[in-house]
Amino acid sequence: MEIFHISAECYPVAKVGGLADVVGALPKYQNNAGHQVRVVMPCYDTKFKKENDFECVHWGNVKFGNFNFPFSVLKEKTDKLGFELYLVEIQELFDRKDVYGYQDDIERFLSFQIATLDWIIGRNKVPDVINCHDHHTGLIPFMMLYCHKYEKLRNTPSMITIHNGLYQGQFGFDKLHYIPEFDLAHVNVLEWDKCINSLAVGIKCAWAVTTVSPNYLNEINYSANGLESLFNLVRYKSRGILNGIDIEVWDPAKDAMLEKNYSIKNFEKGKQENKEKLCNLFNLDPTKPLFSFIGRLLEEKGGDLLPHAAALALSENYQQINILILGSGNPIIENQLNSLLSDYKGNYNTFIGYNEELAHLIYAGSDFLLMPSRVEPCGLNQMYSLRYGTIPIVRRTGGLRDTVIDFGDDGNGICHDQATVGDVCYSIQRAANLYNDKNNLNKIIKKGMSTDHSWERVCLEYIEMYNLISNKK
Repeated sequence: MEIFHISAECYPVAKVGGLADVVGALPKYQNNAGHQVRVVMPCYDTKFKKENDFECVHWGNVKFGNFNFPFSVLKEKTDKLGFELYLVEIQELFDRKDVYGYQDDIERFLSFQIATLDWIIGRNKVPDVINCHDHHTGLIPFMMLYCHKYEKLRNTPSMITIHNGLYQGQFGFDKLHYIPEFDLAHVNVLEWDKCINSLAVGIKCAWAVTTVSPNYLNEINYSANGLESLFNLVRYKSRGILNGIDIEVWDPAKDAMLEKNYSIKNFEKGKQENKEKLCNLFNLDPTKPLFSFIGRLLEEKGGDLLPHAAALALSENYQQINILILGSGNPIIENQLNSLLSDYKGNYNTFIGYNEELAHLIYAGSDFLLMPSRVEPCGLNQMYSLRYGTIPIVRRTGGLRDTVIDFGDDGNGICHDQATVGDVCYSIQRAANLYNDKNNLNKIIKKGMSTDHSWERVCLEYIEMYNLISNKK
């Protein structure tokens, strides 16, 4: 089966969130399973682009309203990621450092989608399936069905995978002329709440819809930023497939970013050496339980709870626990977290920003990982922490509910129900008590480290979905 994944992100080429991790791993495992897999994404001005060799396999012009943009399709020569990687280069729109956050993001990603389809129809054969990811590629299923120039793709199955339904790519009908010519009898397909909603269009037009966890599929039927009724309408063609993690990259026994490698057989010694390295870096005491947070400092992730929760937990457990924060996001939250440094020196520290090597060390060297998310379609951090023997403390939502069970129910983590400071602090207190019960602590760690979250299982579910929609031709 020839599979195209079309995405705005792919690790390690360009990463903002979990979307990149999925698109960087799932295709590799599909390729290993015997399929021909190609990933297509925009060509950003990134380190990966500069340090690797590419060849031009196609060039053309994107007709974009009254404008024409030249574009090139560049293929990474060695398939070093385990699959064929293609970058769509549109210099006027994508030769920038950041992935998102520009005023012309609508134009950028719409031009990318058009250029990608222009290239695909110029090939000798059409793909067996096109898997779109999030709203940045949501107009592709519509264009495949209705735009005259893409008639060749009308019977090609498409699927859209929703990694986060909060972001939907809305824009006004004043930009309708950007979309290649189609029969205006179908213009109502583009409309949702009086505007063009890219995610809604993809959900309507794709042959199948998947979310990145079963529980998130249930949640978006009643909480989806205005798309609840649409998700209910398409439930018949939807499935929640829990993400996996790349166990080749995330393996404490082989991870070159760690101070000391370890496995489930010798995790106590290995984790302690990593904890000592981590605590030395951040002036923390390695004899005390270490609670860490890794992620974006946004309300969606419960980032706004962290300053108050950290201060309260440190006060209630004076000099008995350590807290370490790695992340960036809302400047107000960043400043609040930094303001705690002088009050809790020796028990608290922050790293505002992101560092991949440090993240790996934190997963290995921490005792507990905080994830007080309000929204978490799947979540990968809890899977990384489980594999590295760090017990996740999570709010029961989305994929966190699917992957973490409270140790009081013979599970692998610590759970709370509300995204509140009180719930976070209560869970930290439970964890601090558990830390002193070494036999029970180690039992829970082993349970987490032995959990299978590999992509092999997930890969089979995606292939099953592709086969189901292919049979509908």
